[in-house]
Amino acid sequence: QVQLVESGGGLVQPGGSLRLSCAASGGVFSGNYRGWYRQAPGKQREFVVIITASNSTNYADSVKGRFTISQDNARNTMYLQMNSLKPEDTAVYYCNAPVLRAGETRFYWGQGTQVTVSS
Repeated sequence: QVQLVESGGGLVQPGGSLRLSCAASGGVFSGNYRGWYRQAPGKQREFVVIITASNSTNYADSVKGRFTISQDNARNTMYLQMNSLKPEDTAVYYCNAPVLRAGETRFYWGQGTQVTVSS
């Protein structure tokens, strides 16, 4: 069974930092695009950042310069370093990635991790 397991969320004060992780189990990262999304209360899920297999990135304007995505393919893990956090960054953060298992590649979502930015 394939799972994307997220960790690293929590409560942080404005201006603080958090590092999210997303680890694939039951399969290996595959395909060209993987990324992070978030959903704030009462809002639709929105794009945060994607990264390609060759480490090209594309960030939402709202996080550009503050968030950094990275990946470790040997560990089937990707990360989201979030700095200078703002209250409007409060949301459940989800990772999304294509995972290869038994000859088939499918996109999977993580279970979500809560990030709360508040004083």
